[in-house]
Amino acid sequence: MRADFATIGSGLTYEIRNIVEIANFMKSKGMEISWENIGDPVMKGEQVPEWIKDVLKEVIDDNMSFAYSPTKGVDSTREYLAAKRNALGGAKITKDDIIFFNGLGDAIARSYSVIRVDARIIMPEPTYSTHFMAEVAHASFPPNTYKMNPYNNWEPDLGELERKIKSAHSIVGILIINPDNPTGYIYSKEKLQEIVRIAKEHNLFIVADEIYHNMTYNGQKTPYLSEVIGDVPAISMNSLSKEVPWPGARCAWIEVYNYGKDADFDKYIQAIFKQKQAEVCSTTMPQMAIPKLIEHKEYAKYLQTRVTHYEKLADIAYNILKDVPYIVVNRSNGAFYLSIVFNEAVLNNKQHLDMENKEVQNYVNRLLDNNSEHDKRFAYNLLGATGICIVPLTSFFTNLLGFRMTLLEKNTEKFERNVRIIAQKIVEYVESAK
Repeated sequence: MRADFATIGSGLTYEIRNIVEIANFMKSKGMEISWENIGDPVMKGEQVPEWIKDVLKEVIDDNMSFAYSPTKGVDSTREYLAAKRNALGGAKITKDDIIFFNGLGDAIARSYSVIRVDARIIMPEPTYSTHFMAEVAHASFPPNTYKMNPYNNWEPDLGELERKIKSAHSIVGILIINPDNPTGYIYSKEKLQEIVRIAKEHNLFIVADEIYHNMTYNGQKTPYLSEVIGDVPAISMNSLSKEVPWPGARCAWIEVYNYGKDADFDKYIQAIFKQKQAEVCSTTMPQMAIPKLIEHKEYAKYLQTRVTHYEKLADIAYNILKDVPYIVVNRSNGAFYLSIVFNEAVLNNKQHLDMENKEVQNYVNRLLDNNSEHDKRFAYNLLGATGICIVPLTSFFTNLLGFRMTLLEKNTEKFERNVRIIAQKIVEYVESAK
């Protein structure tokens, strides 16, 4: 072409999906793959109960489910969601403060794309790939981050957060993912209040990704951002895609808190809405189903059953991995992910795992070179040697070397077996270069 016109963000790789292509090659060579890379409960064997299907059939029978909705979303659904949030106390919203999108990825992409290139959102490190990719794509420059500490149960370093905010005037907002993906960390009320204080003192807004809010366990609870936000401008991102579960519905929404209290924030929200107008609206049918699903007599019980299962798998994984040398592991308390970190300096580019299939071995060798991230080398070697598909932690924009796995396997015995294999292969891999 006559000019290089792609932004730096276009060169980023979404490893959660990218590794699927690699695993599919191995599958074509006769390997059985255990998919621990992506948070899709249905793909992992979750059977959608008949009562959910009955609700959707009822919605389909309504002719309006095939029509456009208002640009912000179905009026009755937004009124329902606003009433649910207002019942908690805290910030008050109306249906006009809610905008629907075609999935959380769409909400994230649009929310970052309308920010000026010289304005930045500071985000946790590690952070969910879609957030940092959208932030980098809008600015064409690496993001600002505040660290989550694996040596302190993934506690966020709020001291670092405030120091960076003071030194970088380009920062206009703070991202919170609660419960956190990829770490499973749960923010206490006190932590959230401290972040709200920081935002208020430095005239920032807050973005809260709360998609896993109702998936907490081990006795841990966390408030919604709306309960602690006070008069600080903020948006909360929400979806039922993992709760129902129905990730294929691609249906998410943002809730806007304290619109009308800051002119710059109001301009930002209007920019999101105007961009949404160009699309006309988001998918109607899933929006219409939301109140019927949440209010169904089986919903709370069904959700609790699933959360109890994630708690069980989190405990199994933690109890197996906590005594494995060379790694740091914290018990997950929310969502359905577990992140493991390798101790400093234990990985290098000479380590490997033996693979029975030499064609697979050669394929992995071609994918990796001396510049490949060390945790990526481990993930690809583990996949080629065992068929267990995990995601390198460096894919979540962090210098920490490790990996993320899911807690979605329905077969508890298979899950335990896989974790024991991972534990064994960690030791084999690290010691292979001795």
